[in-house]
Amino acid sequence: MTGIHASAQQGFSTQAVTYAQGRPDYPRQLTGWLSDTLGITAQSTVIDLGAGTGKFTRVLNTLAPTLIAVEPVPAMGAQLSKLLPDVHLVNGTAEAIPLESAVADAVVCAQAFHWFSSEAALAEIHRVLKPDGRLGLVWNVRDESVDWVAAITQIITPYEGDTPRFHTGRWREAFTGEYFCAAQMTCFAYQHVGSPQEVIMDRFLSVSFIAALPDAQKATVTAQLRRLIDTHPALRGRDTVAFPYQTQAYVYHRLTEKA
Repeated sequence: MTGIHASAQQGFSTQAVTYAQGRPDYPRQLTGWLSDTLGITAQSTVIDLGAGTGKFTRVLNTLAPTLIAVEPVPAMGAQLSKLLPDVHLVNGTAEAIPLESAVADAVVCAQAFHWFSSEAALAEIHRVLKPDGRLGLVWNVRDESVDWVAAITQIITPYEGDTPRFHTGRWREAFTGEYFCAAQMTCFAYQHVGSPQEVIMDRFLSVSFIAALPDAQKATVTAQLRRLIDTHPALRGRDTVAFPYQTQAYVYHRLTEKA
């Protein structure tokens, strides 16, 4: 399918299993945010756009029985179907959602919107939402005030290239006030607790632009991450690590008439 960045297509296709294993879940408080702020109830129709392997789909599935997952990378969708076989999964992109107009009470993008932040995507999201619908954007953001987390960022950033990333803030440029009103943002503290293999190695080897690297460069990144785990006082010799995140959740209300 066209319209997918090369890093996403290649990296997520080759590392879908690692992605499913290494990516963090979400704080429990987010369930309340989905209900209270996005207005999701058992009667809502919800679209999980860029659903990936189903990490966030699983959260939505506890709240909204009428749930549609949209994912363009087949390898990612296959992992979602294994995790949630009863969820309706469709192949599509944010710019071409294969659904009728005004079908959804909410569209949610978790760890995804920066990949397709454009006027075309917002126009399509606006189309599939009901007149009073809401768009929710969620990211788990690394807490780089912790020195070893900042060290991981230093290891992977040289390979970033032109890959769309949340931290650049460029995704905000798509919101011009034409389709959605200004955002309201809520933050939750969160820790991804697990083995160093899960929360560091699997997590960062599944980053799109790392997963897409040639084998030699990927081996270099792998060695640097292992060296950090083996030598940093907060990580060395530990069977369990608590990786600190800040979960940022944004709600945008659909404008009934375009500005």
